[in-house]
Amino acid sequence: MATTSRFDQKAQRRSPIFYIVVLLILAIYLFPFYWMIASSLKTQIDNNAFPPLFVFTPTLANYANVFADNPFALYLTNSIIVGIGSTVLGLVFGLPAAYGIARFNQKKLALAVLLARIAPGISYLVPWFIIFSTFNMIGSYTGIILSHLTVGLPLTIWIMIGFFEDIPKELEDAALIDGASRYGIFFRIALPLVVPGIATASILSFIQSWNTFMYSVVLSDSATRTLPVAVFGFLSYGGFDWGSLTAAATVVTAPVMILAILIQRYIVGGLAAGGVKS
Repeated sequence: MATTSRFDQKAQRRSPIFYIVVLLILAIYLFPFYWMIASSLKTQIDNNAFPPLFVFTPTLANYANVFADNPFALYLTNSIIVGIGSTVLGLVFGLPAAYGIARFNQKKLALAVLLARIAPGISYLVPWFIIFSTFNMIGSYTGIILSHLTVGLPLTIWIMIGFFEDIPKELEDAALIDGASRYGIFFRIALPLVVPGIATASILSFIQSWNTFMYSVVLSDSATRTLPVAVFGFLSYGGFDWGSLTAAATVVTAPVMILAILIQRYIVGGLAAGGVKS
């Protein structure tokens, strides 16, 4: 109670300048999203007007054109298949890897995972392309899902290491004394205790896969094209149809934004739980 009271008093003592700074930062980050949505509701003439129009008559024609001229249902399905596939595979391989790193204190291996996470994605693109070309996997769901593991797998491992490190070793020692195997401990004790971390890693991995463009644009074809690649198709050398382009971008961005807003407390709570050491 005393701690809560001190936090309340500190919040009350904040000057108006603090809130002004917060509003300015929010405005800087939110303005691109506002401009994207506003442009998607403008005609081509309004989008090309100078100075820019902030008051205009909205229209849904751009969205109608996007869905009429492009198989966005197919692109949406492809993004969902690739996102779920890469997320599931990331958990299948990432959870045991994170458990092994955490339980056997493999600091160097953890550092290698971190380096793989921060390495430029384009450094993996050429090897992926050569491998998939050799096995005729260009344009297949399998190839795209495996390439997206480059993004999702290190993220899953790095998040889950903290959760597995928080599990008391005494629980596992007691299970070993009772005759449980390492596999039994992992599946029956460790995994049930890190469900919040699994949910957090799954959500963030899916979002990363949903937004991944580089691997999809090179390794996909017309049948497996994902939503970010579809938006790229609206760019041309002859000129930009800003209305259709921003409408397509809004269609791609909206599901992830809505998902992030709905589950933000679970993501923050899960990351916070994984960051607290016993």
